[in-house]
Amino acid sequence: MPKQPKRILVVDDEENARIGLSRLLAKEGFHVDSVANGFEALNYLREQEVNLIVTDINMPEMNGITFLKELNRSYPRSNVIMITAYGGVESYIEAMNLGAFEYINKPVKIDELKSILKKIFKETSH
Repeated sequence: MPKQPKRILVVDDEENARIGLSRLLAKEGFHVDSVANGFEALNYLREQEVNLIVTDINMPEMNGITFLKELNRSYPRSNVIMITAYGGVESYIEAMNLGAFEYINKPVKIDELKSILKKIFKETSH
């Protein structure tokens, strides 16, 4: 029986970044949906299970760290990759302490992302 493609949710307020990352992931064979902020993502997750969430950190209304805290409360076993154009040691440490699987800088490098995806799906497959 063929395996179902893994489902990924991309959360980024920058439309071009969201679309570009979604296309990259879709080309790799993933089923990808995207939303513009943490509130939309939480609403989406009430309706649909995902295998991975890729979220920007710097977003209006609900930033990525606050979103990660909400995920921990409502969806504690979520795999999350944090992405940012404004990386700093503090946000890196906070994201990792909150359970993010990985933290990467924009622009996202496809080889780096592929390597992380392999690790995530190898560790979570049963």
